[in-house]
Amino acid sequence: QLQASGGGLVQAGGSLRLSCTASGSSFSPYTVGWFRRAPGKEREFVAAIRWNGGNTYFSDSVKGRFTISRDYAKNTVSLQMNSLEPEDTAVYYCATGRTIYSTVNQPSAYSAWGQGTEVTVSS
Repeated sequence: QLQASGGGLVQAGGSLRLSCTASGSSFSPYTVGWFRRAPGKEREFVAAIRWNGGNTYFSDSVKGRFTISRDYAKNTVSLQMNSLEPEDTAVYYCATGRTIYSTVNQPSAYSAWGQGTEVTVSS
């Protein structure tokens, strides 16, 4: 079971750190992805990391502002979000799946999803 946490209200330019934990299981050998859904919009890929190997992937809209990392000891994947913009306002979801390079940004490649954590960025 995936649990996403760390959302909240922040002013534009601020930072938040989201966490995704897997209770009762390991993230290995999956890719852990973060997606978001803004009000009235489609679900959008944000970032992903391969648990084994650590390869990271980012959407163009967050590249340079967001980082993704994994903590083996805590069995946690974190999404550090800096320089937040009002356009980043959304519910953020973490997910796991077996992906290849061409599918890492596709929701259909992920088989398990967390419940979401809400991020609101005020202008």
